[in-house]
Amino acid sequence: FTASVFTMKLGLINSAWVQANQPTVFGLRKTKEIGFDAVDIFVDPLDIDIKERRLIKDECDRLELPITSIACVAVGLIDFNPSVQRFHIERVKAYLDLAYEYQADNVLLVIGEYIWNQEVIPPAEQWKTGVENCKLLGDYAANLGVQIALELEPFKLSLVNSVDTMVRFIDECDHDAVKANIDVSHLLLAKVAPEEVRRFKGKAIHVHISDCDGKVHGDLPPGRGVVPFLPYLREIKELGIEGTMSIELEYSPEPDKIVEWVTEAYRETDKLMQEVGLRG
Repeated sequence: FTASVFTMKLGLINSAWVQANQPTVFGLRKTKEIGFDAVDIFVDPLDIDIKERRLIKDECDRLELPITSIACVAVGLIDFNPSVQRFHIERVKAYLDLAYEYQADNVLLVIGEYIWNQEVIPPAEQWKTGVENCKLLGDYAANLGVQIALELEPFKLSLVNSVDTMVRFIDECDHDAVKANIDVSHLLLAKVAPEEVRRFKGKAIHVHISDCDGKVHGDLPPGRGVVPFLPYLREIKELGIEGTMSIELEYSPEPDKIVEWVTEAYRETDKLMQEVGLRG
């Protein structure tokens, strides 16, 4: 009996609206109106005031739009300066606190890249620093009942930039609260074959989906690029992730048509998920 009975929610990362200069409430209301099951919030707890902080949660509660994930880029976690590391550890803890407050499942974490072309500081040192700091943050997350979802970044010097490095990093962290995010367009850009997704069994908790031209990072609505989605989605379905597949859209070419852009992405993603029986 396979995991094929599992379905996922369809979510949206609200950065789509933010980058089109739309107010928070407008974006959340449109997200619900278009038909999304959930939302991921792209916000820095150190950059918002208490009114905005409350507004997001109150509006999501009113709309019955659960918050799945909060996205955090913390490249300083692998900086060679201990003071910079300490700041980023405290900053990620603030994100985890916010995830707890928002009743979210996870903090989506981007941990950064090797510095100086891997020539000055031994890459193994930066790797070790990343693992140690993620273990420490895993303890903090577990205490709050939330998880960390690490994002695979398809760039040459990214610490976690392939299935091999992601699996190794998760295994070395060896922490129930530190797992993987699967980003479908990043897999294509990192030249990961769909069947390699099987190696994420028991290790992945969250999914991002978008399209790209196959050459550079794009975050387009599915159908506007070259990603062959169905083979990847079939493999993701077999992982049995009880979570959310969130659409990641960045920088619409026509910001004044952002509603149409997001609606198109929703329609095309829903179609793909329905085709493989992935949306409940």
